Amino acid sequence: MNRRREISRISRRKLLGSAAIGAGALLSGCDQLSGNAGFRKLLSKGEDANFTVQRSLASRNALAAEFGEDKISDIFPANGTRYPNLPAYAKFAERGFAGWPLLINGLVDNPQNLTLEQVRAMPSQTQITRHDCVEGWSAIGKWTGVRLSHLLNLAKLKKSARYLVFHCADTLGGIPYYESIDLIDAFHPQTIIAWNLNDEPLPIGNGAPLRLRVERQLGYKHAKYLVRIEAVDSLTGIYGGKGGYWEDVADYEWYGGI
Repeated sequence: MNRRREISRISRRKLLGSAAIGAGALLSGCDQLSGNAGFRKLLSKGEDANFTVQRSLASRNALAAEFGEDKISDIFPANGTRYPNLPAYAKFAERGFAGWPLLINGLVDNPQNLTLEQVRAMPSQTQITRHDCVEGWSAIGKWTGVRLSHLLNLAKLKKSARYLVFHCADTLGGIPYYESIDLIDAFHPQTIIAWNLNDEPLPIGNGAPLRLRVERQLGYKHAKYLVRIEAVDSLTGIYGGKGGYWEDVADYEWYGGI
């Protein structure tokens, strides 16, 4: 696994400022088919029906399949962005992401301003799950991280909060990259903010140093390079208003349930 060690310093504020201006998110979004109008239409078609069926048939606590270590894929592909294009990101990477920031704000009573070290010190869980990409490939990986519900309990969501927006340290084509989920998936017991893949710190291509794992949804929902989690009451007015970068620019479904 690729890791860069501590060489130089950069302030957390500088990264957050860059992220606010130019970074929105880059998850494991699948980009190779996004230019195909027919494919975009296929993804978009039946979105409401898919969301309704998933929610009506599946318990809110239904678990994604987990696997034994013998099933872990030899290679876990790095999809979407392989290396965020912010100078601040490179500075953090050079020193092993020491001091990397994670903010939790928006509709919360107790905003959190955390470092990577603080997040990694929290109670963690490990799960071996399959990552399914809209491009048609799958890979099984072993993820370790903190439950998102633990972070949300620290932040104390307001009653008006309905969604979480994940802001990340990248842009795509100059457009901020982001994703979002509702509170049903946010409090799912397998939804974690991961820092390890296969017992090693996340490689840069797979989202170092922090990424979302929302195991009952397709890969493009699993936001990489996280710097901020924002609780909101509506997705309207946030970037393109459809709840995610690929949803905005390529008509991907907002609810990518599997």
